[in-house]
Amino acid sequence: MTTSVYIHIPFCEHICTYCDFCKMFYREELACDYLDALKKEIQEKYQGEKLKTIYIGGGTPSSLSISNLKKLMEIIELFNFDNKYEFTCEVNPENIDEEKLILLKKYGVNRISMGVESTNLKHLKYLGRHHNYQMVKDKINLIKKVGIENINIDLIYALSNETMDELKIDLDNIVKLNVNHMSTYSLEIHDNTILGIKKEININQDADSDMYNFICNYLKNNGFNHYEISNFCKEESESRHNLVYWHNEEYYGFGLGAAGYVNGIRYDNTRSMHDYLKGNFELTKEILTKKDQISYALILGFRLINGINKQDFKERYHEELIEQYNIRELLKLGYLVDDGFNIKVSYDKIYVENSILENFVE
Repeated sequence: MTTSVYIHIPFCEHICTYCDFCKMFYREELACDYLDALKKEIQEKYQGEKLKTIYIGGGTPSSLSISNLKKLMEIIELFNFDNKYEFTCEVNPENIDEEKLILLKKYGVNRISMGVESTNLKHLKYLGRHHNYQMVKDKINLIKKVGIENINIDLIYALSNETMDELKIDLDNIVKLNVNHMSTYSLEIHDNTILGIKKEININQDADSDMYNFICNYLKNNGFNHYEISNFCKEESESRHNLVYWHNEEYYGFGLGAAGYVNGIRYDNTRSMHDYLKGNFELTKEILTKKDQISYALILGFRLINGINKQDFKERYHEELIEQYNIRELLKLGYLVDDGFNIKVSYDKIYVENSILENFVE
């Protein structure tokens, strides 16, 4: 059963230099028309299941005006919610305020994900961001003031000319905010981004690896549990929505450029606003075979630090996990570890995990 929803809001007040997500500049009238189309898509596809998680991402959902944000929240009332649902909304420091936060809280948002990326002004300028650390502190306090305590912060590291000392200051500053979740991402430069067009290049792999290992050790020493390659949390505050993806469970994807996985079919929505407003929502779909489903389960599940539970895998796919692909060989080589209950990537191989996951791609 599908019990999770992702909704994409493609609008931004400005375009970050590294972003390759589906996005465009905010225009009030266009955003209003987009929300009308979003409502139509939800009414066509949603089958009335009780939802355990919902995630509004972007783009920048907090770039919506208060009237369009209210319109979005009213659309979300079309969904049925489980009693213990998780409802996340992404925000940016420069365009979230008390009025918008009170509105989000009123309609059930109980988790905020803030795109901080850095607390260093030089690096924020490089990334095309329009906030500073004081603004971040003020907005985190505001989020807590309205009664939302479950907060994630995104951090980007491995920037051009970033030093280990600068990374440590970023981590020090973020830990001082007393949030319960952090997502950390090594900067990837894509061709269709501003950085890609400028022919910027990624830092060398050794420096990237050193920064990753430093982050893992630093956050562990500051009370964070490393539960997925890029994600850390306190006090059992894992992102329940993202765990849906990593456990290869099904979810609706609504909105421009959104992806979904429903009834054994993975689909991608169009990235053309013209087509989307005309009601031509889906662009591609893939009907998965059992082998496909297992391949996805391995690629996604091995991202988790605890890996894949052998009994759960057998109950779901009616096959032994250890018999899939070349898992036995990877165990012998020490890339994977079997702890009796789970098979997982050896912790000292986490940084090179992508090369391990290539073993499970058809």
